[in-house]
Amino acid sequence: MRIIFKFFLLFIFLIASLSLLAWFAWYKPKLNHSKNIISVKTAPNFREKIKLKKNASDLCKYALNNGYNTQTCFLINMNIESGKNRFFVYQMEKDSIYNAGLVTHGSCNSSWLTGKRFSNNIGCGCTALGKYRVGKSYMGRFGLAYKLYGLDSTNNNSFNRFIVLHSHGCVPDGEVSPLHICQSLGCPIVSPGYLKYL
Repeated sequence: MRIIFKFFLLFIFLIASLSLLAWFAWYKPKLNHSKNIISVKTAPNFREKIKLKKNASDLCKYALNNGYNTQTCFLINMNIESGKNRFFVYQMEKDSIYNAGLVTHGSCNSSWLTGKRFSNNIGCGCTALGKYRVGKSYMGRFGLAYKLYGLDSTNNNSFNRFIVLHSHGCVPDGEVSPLHICQSLGCPIVSPGYLKYL
């Protein structure tokens, strides 16, 4: 009886191992995309493009009036699921998307945030929506990082909350949808390769 039980356990272990290997073989290629230039397949849909163009237009006017860069900006659309490209490098002069990558959103201090929640409160662990100015770089606990300064009432606590642009290995280089990527404590985190590009 013990021998049959041991063979049964071995059989279950082999099935579980093969299932895990099959899943990994499917998932691993999605983590190894080295190109971040948008292809037709990964481009935002028509509605998302309209919203990006409007946000870029508003941001260009704001930049002109406040002495900021009017050539290039970063736009993040948190309405797009995290497994899809939603961090866009936008060329304001050409009114076009130049590049895109994945970016995290804040978990609001939960083990996994489902749905969307945003907050500007210190200690909340959430993403805060609004315009940001990218500040100086520094070497932090996650390596190269850039300080972020919130420019709106919805994100003006960002500097005091230590919200920074940085990278982490949990963010893949390419889209993994329908899977989701890791979550942060409010920081926009990108993959190490994408931060190097940015």
